[in-house]
Amino acid sequence: MTRSSPPGLEALLQHPSVAVLSPALRQAMLEAWAQPDVSHEPGLPWPVLRDELEALALLSADEGMVAAGLLFDLPGLRAQLPQLPLGTLAPMVAGLLEGQDAADQVWALHAGREAGRNSEGLRRLLLSIVRDLRVVPLLLARQLARMRAADRMPEAERRALAQLTRDIHAPLANRLGIWQLKWELEDLAFRHLEPETYRHIAREVDETRVARERYVEMVKKTLSRELARHGIAAEVSGRPKHIYSIWRKMQKKRLAFQQLYDLRAVRVMVGDVASCYAALGIVHALWAPVPSEFDDYIARPKANDYRSLHTAVIGPEGRTVEVQIRTHEMHGQAELGVAAHWKYKEGNKGAEKAFDRKITWMRQLLEQSQESGGAELAGAFDAELVEDRIYALSPKGEVMDLPAGATPLDFAYHVHTMVGHRCRGAKVNGRIVPLGYRLRSGDRVEILTGKEPDPRRDWLLPANGFLASGRSRDKVRAWFHKLDRARNVQAGRELLERELKRLGLQQADLALAANKFRADSIDDLYIQVALGDTGPSQVSRALLEAERAQSQPPAPAVPRPTARRDDIGKSRFTVQGVGNLLSQLARCCQPVAGEPIAGYLTRGRGVTVHRIDCASFQRLSAANPQRVLPVEWGQAGSGYEVSVQVRAMDRRWLLKDITNLIAQEDAYVLDINSDNVRDSDQALLRLRLKVSDYEQLSRLLGKLDALPGVHEARRLG
Repeated sequence: MTRSSPPGLEALLQHPSVAVLSPALRQAMLEAWAQPDVSHEPGLPWPVLRDELEALALLSADEGMVAAGLLFDLPGLRAQLPQLPLGTLAPMVAGLLEGQDAADQVWALHAGREAGRNSEGLRRLLLSIVRDLRVVPLLLARQLARMRAADRMPEAERRALAQLTRDIHAPLANRLGIWQLKWELEDLAFRHLEPETYRHIAREVDETRVARERYVEMVKKTLSRELARHGIAAEVSGRPKHIYSIWRKMQKKRLAFQQLYDLRAVRVMVGDVASCYAALGIVHALWAPVPSEFDDYIARPKANDYRSLHTAVIGPEGRTVEVQIRTHEMHGQAELGVAAHWKYKEGNKGAEKAFDRKITWMRQLLEQSQESGGAELAGAFDAELVEDRIYALSPKGEVMDLPAGATPLDFAYHVHTMVGHRCRGAKVNGRIVPLGYRLRSGDRVEILTGKEPDPRRDWLLPANGFLASGRSRDKVRAWFHKLDRARNVQAGRELLERELKRLGLQQADLALAANKFRADSIDDLYIQVALGDTGPSQVSRALLEAERAQSQPPAPAVPRPTARRDDIGKSRFTVQGVGNLLSQLARCCQPVAGEPIAGYLTRGRGVTVHRIDCASFQRLSAANPQRVLPVEWGQAGSGYEVSVQVRAMDRRWLLKDITNLIAQEDAYVLDINSDNVRDSDQALLRLRLKVSDYEQLSRLLGKLDALPGVHEARRLG
């Protein structure tokens, strides 16, 4: 150690809790700290720093985490970061420091809020913006150290710190399963926020503690002796109840302190599942069970995979005792692994699966050291941790909880309906973006509004991607519901005619679809389309089904014992009344799943399946009606070929944009031909595609039509 280094850091680096730091790194820190131009003011008092490092040691923090905690709390030392011999730890330490800076921004958002308001959004925002989730144990250790020293703070600061702990840190510790920190954080926050209640419960606990501990010890000895007598190797321990937990149970169940039976509780841990049930039988043989207090979470695990046997019995002296029985593996999962209690403890039963997965991965990361693959696991986050919620910020710092894929327009409608109606543009992080821009967690969004509300009908079309939230679409629909009938009829007619033209259904009888959608007239159907209550693709699908029902040719007079699934077409359609015949799709009309079809029995090639309105089929069936066979679509198979024509302005990257879109929609390009339209700047592209069904084709044509410069995208044939 250097003689010239100021006091404080030298003593701290000699503490056993920082033994994980290499001698070279400790020496370099001392030398950097001793430089005359370095500020020697720590961010926290030295005793608080020591408590923080002790908490990190309790969590088995690695060298990178301890170094990042020290550097964050010692700004003068952090300024010397490039000179420290961190080696391969440097990127991780830099990421942990960045995450702690981001957390400070979240704490700033919490300041001045009503107690508990939007705390869940802030917790999720924190977890979504930190790149390395090992930031969270660093934050918890620091907060615990600060709470232990809170008695020396002014009352206002102490209460603000305690409220932040209750709203953010304790629930995060709960989700991580770091019970040692969770219980203490909760108790400390409770003590400073509700001191009178805390002292009252503490007195009750102290008055009964000696008798309770003596009683639990007697139960443990009796149960251990009985388990051993039956040859069951078991570890029996008392289970403590913390003050905040006692208060929560009293509030939740409206019980007096004397009515809490689980203040007397034991836990039995055995080697395997069979021993769990054997131990349960012994417990119930020793003492009479309370029938309503038995739960088998081994046979029926909780939704978060928590497993254990819970029972309550009338123990010695007629007192109720709670008993939990589990294997050592189950206990390890419940305390450190996948089976977090947070869902049912916090009452958040609707938590998203993706968020559950994120917490699980966070736990796995904490359980692994850097040497055993922690770095590799951290590198997999980008591929695995996909949230289905995002958390964006308003200009004032309010957190908005939105569905994944949400746009600035969704954000505007989330703020207020009229803000959405008046939305004309948006800025994200100070930069103007399109209304279809996909927001990410942590984005700060500013909505640019006009004076008058003027929503657009194309906001309602899913293919355009303006709105990801059904709630936002409902608000847009409600606006157009108020418009006059003539405008809605005209708008619906234009939307539907464009869709039918794309699919080659201009001659279809719309009356066939009106009945299906319970529209009294075609105009009413147009209104449904205009308001977004019925999609244009739904109408076109209904037209195809109605035509199929009316145009299905009669079955030939041959036996129909069974229906045979087409072998070559991989169960794409069913051919009735035939034996072992080949079947194939007609090349002339290329029918797609969902369209009205019929089969034609050919010589040497089996059954060829045509669209009902195919000109070739009409000619063949008129000449040889006895060869027509009824055919029905079956399960979707490997795909269907279809020809599409795209007319667009001939521009750079046009073909790339089209093929990228087709790939994004999971369709396949089989062939492309392009020509320039004579005496114009337009290009004509003919594509042969493979799609899974009619719905995919309709969706794809709509998105092709929306590409920049595309004038028309429609089906051929």
